[in-house]
Amino acid sequence: MTRKTLGYVKLIWHCPNCGSRNPGPQKICSNCGTPQPDNVKFEQLPQAELITDAAEIAQAKAGPDVHCYYCGSRNPATAKVCSQCGADLTQATARESGQILGTLQSGPAQPIECPACGTPNDPNAAKCIQCGAALTEPQPAAPLPVAAPAPAQKGQFPLFAIIIGVAMLALIGGCIFFLVLSTRTTDLTGQVESVAWTRRVLVQELVPISGQDWRDQLPPGAVVGSCSERQRGSERQDTGQTREVCGTPYTVDTGSGFGEVRQDCETEPIYEESPVYADYCSFTATVWQTVPGPTLTGTDLNAAWPQANLLGPNQREAGREESYEVVFKTDGKAYTYSTTDFNEFQQFQIGSRWTLKVNSFDVVTSVEPPQ
Repeated sequence: MTRKTLGYVKLIWHCPNCGSRNPGPQKICSNCGTPQPDNVKFEQLPQAELITDAAEIAQAKAGPDVHCYYCGSRNPATAKVCSQCGADLTQATARESGQILGTLQSGPAQPIECPACGTPNDPNAAKCIQCGAALTEPQPAAPLPVAAPAPAQKGQFPLFAIIIGVAMLALIGGCIFFLVLSTRTTDLTGQVESVAWTRRVLVQELVPISGQDWRDQLPPGAVVGSCSERQRGSERQDTGQTREVCGTPYTVDTGSGFGEVRQDCETEPIYEESPVYADYCSFTATVWQTVPGPTLTGTDLNAAWPQANLLGPNQREAGREESYEVVFKTDGKAYTYSTTDFNEFQQFQIGSRWTLKVNSFDVVTSVEPPQ
């Protein structure tokens, strides 16, 4: 990062005794004669302009002013003896410097109103052009009294709060209710009335397809037809050139009544978007696609798989699926229990009795042998 100095601007300070505004380089209040103490900070002007006077620029570059060890008077950084008491300044204390005062206030500012006669003045003025009164630091307006809100009656709440509260309670209650109904079960004794099973062999088959796609995305073994070059996207390329990108100018207190206007800049490469082209081709290919496979069903406990050897020459097995259902008869009602476990299914002999765990939605969640 590169830090540039754009120039220097005058600052101001407000007299702690009378509140008058004073130019930064001025060491004594023009209104009441109070010297600027070392703890009174410099501030930016409402409307700053870069100074052009060579002597003022040299003063700004000289470094922070110093306060006499003996009398406290403010002196230039280049002074050897105090201008007030004549004491040697080797033990003088330099004013604080380097603080960032904010972004450069170079735009037009609102006129400042004279506290004595009300005349609008230049935003940077120290005295009123009409009556000569010092333009003191504006005091914040006293806050208007705010009527205290009427105390809410006991037990009263805003309508929207009541509505939101009721909605939240209903939502929470619904979730709890559903959870309770899902997990709460009742034990019923049921007798196996019927069983059923389904077993399916998943099959894929080589089928011819045709279409268009980018060359590098064609199916394996595809026969390429005609191709044409098309724009597939774009990519960012470094042009080898650079540009300087700078931040907002800001003012730094030099401790001399002047502010140094700085700007931080960075050099970054310049990129450009370049089109990327690729071959877009027509093709034909033979690919594996899922097709209906052989399925066997039954209503006994002897589940079997379809014969996979009956598959055609261009077919292959791609997996197997199985599902089982048991219908239990209870007192005047039937319940269906589903499972994919063949070993469990084989236990359900027709006429055998079991203990069913049934939730509030009449769903059988589990089956156990009777105790």
